[in-house]
Amino acid sequence: MTTHNITNIAVVGSGQMGGGIAQIAASAGFETTVFDTAAIALDKCRTTHDKLLARAVEKERITQADMDATKARLTYSESMDALAGADIVIEAVVENAEVKKSIFAELDTRFDEHKILATNTSSISITEIAAATTTPSRVIGMHFFYPVPVMKLVEVINGLETDASVTARTIALAEAMGKVALPANDRAGFVSNRVLMPMINEAFYAWMEGVAEPEALDGIMKLGCNFPMGPLRLADFIGLDTCAHIMDVLAEGLNNDRYRPCPLLRQLVTAGRLGNKTGHGVFDYTK
Repeated sequence: MTTHNITNIAVVGSGQMGGGIAQIAASAGFETTVFDTAAIALDKCRTTHDKLLARAVEKERITQADMDATKARLTYSESMDALAGADIVIEAVVENAEVKKSIFAELDTRFDEHKILATNTSSISITEIAAATTTPSRVIGMHFFYPVPVMKLVEVINGLETDASVTARTIALAEAMGKVALPANDRAGFVSNRVLMPMINEAFYAWMEGVAEPEALDGIMKLGCNFPMGPLRLADFIGLDTCAHIMDVLAEGLNNDRYRPCPLLRQLVTAGRLGNKTGHGVFDYTK
């Protein structure tokens, strides 16, 4: 399957996810432009790319020529005008429906109906985002996983009106980027978070109710279920605020309060204990 003449990729958002997507796109041979309104974020993205590519050369995963070619295919811009030549736009900004809809409404005015508009959302309705455009048939979910250069999966999510040809081209593109693309339909949380987040939430309930302490709880799940990482450690890795947010999205989207975050999870978020990124979540990373 071909990517149907996709040669130029635009990425909106230069954070961990956007930067990772841009890196693998450029590494796969696509001309790639990263857009962000914050110059400091773009500079950080460029520095991260330089560091990760240099490390790959040191470890002999790529050659110096590969690194130079990849960097030559990467462009960083604070102007959305720089995205004009893109065949597909992949949005990877904050997980907020209103922010995403505002961006897609803008993209809809800038790109003709043959250009694909993809969102990297992990839980927000593709149909809701697509409704902010005049051409919902070209809007699709392209859910990458963190860290993007390492994780093989891309969850490809169809909105209610996504055209079959858009799905086929998106799957082909993900595969050309070295990923395994698996399709899902537009329900809250899709497949990955629909299954994963309630398990993480239940681990918090088990801890809160005194069933086991975090170390034992995670150890039992790792050794008993062959998980590479326990659910509480994984929650710290994802970010406890992100986990709580996704649980709220599931509860609203599925109209069922059983998906609401565990009170202990909410309490940790309120206390600012968000996991790895703050140095303390379920576990203390400052020691």
